[in-house]
Amino acid sequence: MMADAPQAIDYDIIIAGGGMIGTSFALALAPLGLRMAVVEAVARAAAKQPSFDERSTALSRSSQRMFTAMGLWDDIEAAATPIRSIHVSEKGRFGFAHIDADEQGVEALGYVVINRVLGGVLQAALDQQENIDVLCPARISAVKSDDEKSVVCVDQGGSNRELSCRLLVAADGERSSVRDMLGISATCSDYGQHAVVGNVLPEKAPANRAYERFTESGPLAMLPIANGRAAFVWSVQSSEVENILALDDASFTAKLQEGFGLRLGRFSKVGARAAYPLGLSKANGLVVRRGVLIGNAAHGLHPVAAQGFNLGLRDVAALSDCIADTRINGGVDPGSAAVLEDYASWRRADQGKLVHFTDGIVRLFGSRIPAVRTLRNIGMLGFDLIPGVRTLFAKHTMGLAGKLPRLSRGVPLT
Repeated sequence: MMADAPQAIDYDIIIAGGGMIGTSFALALAPLGLRMAVVEAVARAAAKQPSFDERSTALSRSSQRMFTAMGLWDDIEAAATPIRSIHVSEKGRFGFAHIDADEQGVEALGYVVINRVLGGVLQAALDQQENIDVLCPARISAVKSDDEKSVVCVDQGGSNRELSCRLLVAADGERSSVRDMLGISATCSDYGQHAVVGNVLPEKAPANRAYERFTESGPLAMLPIANGRAAFVWSVQSSEVENILALDDASFTAKLQEGFGLRLGRFSKVGARAAYPLGLSKANGLVVRRGVLIGNAAHGLHPVAAQGFNLGLRDVAALSDCIADTRINGGVDPGSAAVLEDYASWRRADQGKLVHFTDGIVRLFGSRIPAVRTLRNIGMLGFDLIPGVRTLFAKHTMGLAGKLPRLSRGVPLT
């Protein structure tokens, strides 16, 4: 049992999770002068730290605007590759669809950046913040909340201490332990797939085009990255993943080529490969007394539409907006019931829409019923031919649909 908390409030906000979402949230709020702590279980140099690995992340247009408003985009852009077109197809079928930046009147639909680079930029900015304490490696082992505060027990280096805050933010990922401690359950389903990720050198440079190819085993995305290479995210059946990872480079490249085809010519020089399981998770609530969920703690998506991280950043932007508004209006309590309800009502529609959208794509293209496959191809042809459909879809892909927070519009909080 935890001891009674002291009367003094140690922090305005404690963020559980110092990955890219948790760190982005801390940096977004830094100009407001709030006293914050970030509690991260995995050391930044550890091999298990996903914010500093070699995977690639596709940043939407709204995410790019957000990092611009936070003053971080120049450092990110230096190592980012713009996506100027997207091509969607299904192996062995006639239909295809495409989206083009010029048609949408933007210089890029999004950008691809290596996690290691993006995480490094965020961490460097975090290190410069005097009002943010970083406890790492450290873990929150218990939570107790009342109307005035949340109190957390932090285990760091084998010693325990209690810290209090006006708002506890769970940003500790899809299997969030802090979400459980807050008493929020989640609905989870396993797709029976793993994502195999890495990069490869194609014969033809991707030329700023991203590809989404639906194969028998699952979706296969090819994203343009630096030096003419392409990052791949290949969804395969979980029963096959060990055999696929065990293939030598030549055999793996041949199998990847078989799934993708020859749009980029022959593949060579495949890099290191890794795999992680795929599922869908959705928290059965976003807020409780003195607690809130953002990022994968609130929703874990299939990578088929590359929307998971971008959706999490819109959580960050919306919650930052709600907190900034109360500060501007003379309020001093970022964890008040009014702030949390404003956030929850704002985010429910966007989160629900993306959860259903990505899940629907996975299930639609996973069906092998002939009539469904024919309708899929007719649908992709209609996507290209029916006026306005591409523009509406592009807005959602770029994260520009619906009511946007200030940061998602490129407007600083202060």
